[in-house]
Amino acid sequence: MSQPRYFIKTYGCQMNERDSEIMAGQLDMLGYQPALTDRDADLIVINTCAVRGSAEEHAFGYIGQLRQLKDKNPSLTLAVAGCMAQEPGTIAWLTKHAPQVDLVFGTHNLHQLPELLEKAQDSDEMVIDVWKSAGDVVEHLPSHRKDGVKAFVNIIYGCDKFCTYCIVPFTRGKERSREIEPIVDEVKALALEGFQDITVLGQNVNSYGHDLEPKRDLADLLVELERIDGVRWLRYTTSHPRDFSQHLIDVIGASNKITHHVHLPVQAGSNPILKRMNRKYTKESYLDLIDRVKEKIPDASLTTDIIVGFPGETEADFEETLDLVRRVRYDAAFTFIYSPREKTPAARWEGRDPVPNPVKKDRLNRLMELQYQISWEANQALIGKEELVLVEGVSKKNDRVWACRTHANKVVLIDRDPGQDLLDRFVPVRITGAKTFYLSGVQAGEPVSDAVPRRRLELPMV
Repeated sequence: MSQPRYFIKTYGCQMNERDSEIMAGQLDMLGYQPALTDRDADLIVINTCAVRGSAEEHAFGYIGQLRQLKDKNPSLTLAVAGCMAQEPGTIAWLTKHAPQVDLVFGTHNLHQLPELLEKAQDSDEMVIDVWKSAGDVVEHLPSHRKDGVKAFVNIIYGCDKFCTYCIVPFTRGKERSREIEPIVDEVKALALEGFQDITVLGQNVNSYGHDLEPKRDLADLLVELERIDGVRWLRYTTSHPRDFSQHLIDVIGASNKITHHVHLPVQAGSNPILKRMNRKYTKESYLDLIDRVKEKIPDASLTTDIIVGFPGETEADFEETLDLVRRVRYDAAFTFIYSPREKTPAARWEGRDPVPNPVKKDRLNRLMELQYQISWEANQALIGKEELVLVEGVSKKNDRVWACRTHANKVVLIDRDPGQDLLDRFVPVRITGAKTFYLSGVQAGEPVSDAVPRRRLELPMV
């Protein structure tokens, strides 16, 4: 009898990607094997995201499409997991419109996947098991990471900030930090397997350690991780400006491994809007933070998130955002039109004080036009410089080109020699051209050869 096969469809952030790796690890231990497509699977898990309306719409659309697969194969098991499952509105929609779904579970009990799956497969009705609140951090769960040299490591779960537009505190629960020791052990094991580019994860990663006894912080953890042989680059995401301490800035500036990509989501440049968002900083304090980052990390690649059209945003408020972008000069910005999220205060304000959709779109276009020009100028300044890059794969648009990434998270495209396999290698390149979203370069030397040889460890990873 052949092994059953699973397919996991993941929406959203790196935390969701990491959750999918943990679910895949549990399924591996149950005797499942990965399927190449959903049509080849005996089990499909949809790991959902609730941060933005577009992600929810895509997930609902995909769930609807799966009804045809279920009709053709009634023994197919369909499971919906992740942040959307924590929302009552999602449960109501699934029970009314998606009878093909067999199992629904949330972010707090994904470690129970084996027993939930057994329960669903023994039941003739949809099994819904969603915890309203999170329990203790569960260590030593199996994991199925993708091949390569990059790995995600959770260090803190949940968020306590309660920004008025954000659903995350409701879907992910309160902040819970892992102890430093198991994180260090996990990264040591990853280094022995050949993983060299490590990203530590949290909804608010630089809140790490405030709930531990004794208290620790992200800088303390990064210092410990820097000592691990075999790790070349250390990254962290996602940061909140409120918790980005001077100690962390100093540690990054002095580090040989912590990458100089600093992502600081500002969301808006207007103090009244920042106050309504409950961000707990001002435009002035944010700019002071940026100045301190630039002083200690002169080559920092600065990126941000910005929301336009927040309820009550005036043209004057939006001009303050444009002014901030001009002053900071981000390398890149992730820009979004505000979309209301269930349960949040801003969703109520949207009904009373909305920004008209044409105005939202106009502001988004003006913001992107400004940022694209700044991004192009920042990239032009890198022409002629030499950078160490990680070769991540063949370009999706041109199979004669390698897609690479720099220490500062810049995408670099270099010509691909079919006779030289550079995948997952660190290679020196010289930058020869620059566009708004990527750089072009030529190989400037042999791949770095002091990497730890890859060898898979036969033990479960957290």
